[in-house]
Amino acid sequence: MKTILIAEDDKNQLLLYEQELSREGYNIITAKDGLEAVKKVKEHNPDLIIMDITMPKMNGIEAIGKILSEHKNIPIIINTAYSSYKDDFMSWSADAYVVKSSNLKELKDKVKELI
Repeated sequence: MKTILIAEDDKNQLLLYEQELSREGYNIITAKDGLEAVKKVKEHNPDLIIMDITMPKMNGIEAIGKILSEHKNIPIIINTAYSSYKDDFMSWSADAYVVKSSNLKELKDKVKELI
């Protein structure tokens, strides 16, 4: 079973993603901020990471930098409400960029593609 780390500070979104992706057959680990995400990657070595950008303690872009400095082969999907971050070259290190939507099809499709 493939393991996905979801880093998301919105509790409702986190719960939705966790439930939907669990139904797809994935083992889900969650983090409420970038700092916790970095810690959980070291503990669990997930197969894929879904990362929000705007989070407390450490934002997603900074967390991606720290994660990729030690774990270069873990695919990362940036999942954010802000399409403007696509132009930020720091986000280019992610494998995919998905703008949040109530329809999770695009996110699920990217997960399947990268796992």
